[in-house]
Amino acid sequence: MLIGQAGAVPADLIKDTTTDSFMADVMEASKTTPVIVDFWAPWCGPCKQLGPLLEKLVKQYGGKVKLVKINVDENQELAMQFRVQSIPAVYGFKDGRPVDGFMGALPENQLKQFIERLTGGGGSPIDEALSEAEAMLAAGEKDDALALYQEVLDQDPANVKALAGVMRTYLALGQEQAARDLLAKLPEQAKNATEIASVRATLELQDQAANSNAAQIQGLEAKVAADPKDMQSRLDLAMARFGAGDKQQAIDDLLEMVRKDRKWNEEAARKQLVKFFEAFGPADPLTREGRRKLSAILFS
Repeated sequence: MLIGQAGAVPADLIKDTTTDSFMADVMEASKTTPVIVDFWAPWCGPCKQLGPLLEKLVKQYGGKVKLVKINVDENQELAMQFRVQSIPAVYGFKDGRPVDGFMGALPENQLKQFIERLTGGGGSPIDEALSEAEAMLAAGEKDDALALYQEVLDQDPANVKALAGVMRTYLALGQEQAARDLLAKLPEQAKNATEIASVRATLELQDQAANSNAAQIQGLEAKVAADPKDMQSRLDLAMARFGAGDKQQAIDDLLEMVRKDRKWNEEAARKQLVKFFEAFGPADPLTREGRRKLSAILFS
């Protein structure tokens, strides 16, 4: 499997080097595999943030790129040669020469972009595995998707895409409590990630729309027909329809509420729509079309 390949990485994937071994570890090595060179020092705060992130990502790329670390305090001549004036300073080497670089600590997504430029794209084995697991889940291969997501977590326990994937797969398997238990164990920072927030919104919506049935929907439809200004019944109807699986009609109900009285109950209809869109995800056609219609109403 792809993750299995990620585990079979070269022994010298991440190493420290000196001025004496720089030619072999970087210049020569980069002729066969791109090499990231990280100039750092033990006293450098940003280096302590960047270093572990670089190591994690290089491991994820399973041998497609190497990392060489250079302590500038112990290799001042080499740092001067590369005109390193502040650290961390990072260079990307390919074919025996530097081709890219940056200074300072970057967030993980920008580091991945840097590595992608250096490796020529294609993503890491973990990225490939996540895409494969997503496709499995979409195709209804739930058990296989769950196994692959968990394999990613074996390699990267904090991977939010894999954590969200596991929870979404639990929901698809009808194991709602397992999804809730996993969500409860996550640190707050992870819970605020977009992928996790989507699952959390889905669970919250399921709580709100619990016990929806045809009789309830018919009763609420009668209330709205009798009093079109009964906004609470309109909101309850939208949630009942959502709970029954009629997402499109639920969105339309809420859009109509915004059109009729957008400020009702502190913009409850708009806020509920936002929660729908968060649960569906930004790529869902319902989200894209719903956001377009909502914007047209709000800015008309």
